[in-house]
Amino acid sequence: MWVMTTAPAAAAPDAPHARSPLGRGVLAVVRVGVALLWVQNSGWKIPPDFGQGDPPQGLYAFARHAVDHEVFGPFAALMENLVLPNFALFGWLTLLLEASIGAFLLVGLATRFWALVGAGQSVVIALSVANAPNEWVWSYLLMLLAHLALFATAAGRYGGLDGVLRPLWQRSGSPLARILVRAS
Repeated sequence: MWVMTTAPAAAAPDAPHARSPLGRGVLAVVRVGVALLWVQNSGWKIPPDFGQGDPPQGLYAFARHAVDHEVFGPFAALMENLVLPNFALFGWLTLLLEASIGAFLLVGLATRFWALVGAGQSVVIALSVANAPNEWVWSYLLMLLAHLALFATAAGRYGGLDGVLRPLWQRSGSPLARILVRAS
């Protein structure tokens, strides 16, 4: 006979013993792997023009795909009318955002927050290049799913700073500590 049991509610979300050592190790490896993906991909976003030459290269060429190989009309219009005319600013924002996703996931700090940011950026990338020649659409779905898994498992609590600092934040009554508990 199959019987479903649950752990006490107080122990389940935060208890490191709630997962096996192998499971905790795999979560840490996946988190670091996803972080390195972002860090490595920050390397080809080269300021100050981010590839706005003739012919377009780098980040600018990929951003043009959102217009030239449209995935979603409103997104393509936003890219054409707001992002591309102001591309230097958006190039810097993209570089800083993606480097931050990589850095925070790498050290496992505010991992749930940065996993959601990474999921959002994965969607933006997919909307930009999913219909472009020689792109594998599943790679963007896998990026999205990896970030959702990092969020759902609070992966920074295993081999990351969230696991070290979260108990301190939980004992603190400060508003910032309450935010960090939710972000971890």
